[in-house]
Amino acid sequence: MAIKVKELKDDAIVSVPVNKSYYFMMKNNLFYLFNQIQSTGAEASEKSIETIKAADYSKMSQVEQSFYAVTLMISEIERLALEQNLFDEKEVLEPTDEGYVEPTLD
Repeated sequence: MAIKVKELKDDAIVSVPVNKSYYFMMKNNLFYLFNQIQSTGAEASEKSIETIKAADYSKMSQVEQSFYAVTLMISEIERLALEQNLFDEKEVLEPTDEGYVEPTLD
């Protein structure tokens, strides 16, 4: 017996409000996926990056597809935030700067 599932229409464009917390969750997810790619070793991770840059979704592994999709979402969030003037600019010290303090998770 067939079941019914819901799927977005082909021409659907959904606007989803995103707050700063969600944006940081997405960036953390991207960092996690990047680390997964890097953990495969230098040669394999370089190949993954090249595959992602070629943007042929059907030839990507699941991790590469996830990395690609999250990158697109973050890019769109940042594009809209820039258009709507929603960024604050702040100075961040670099490790070689006087007064630099190593970041913590606190």
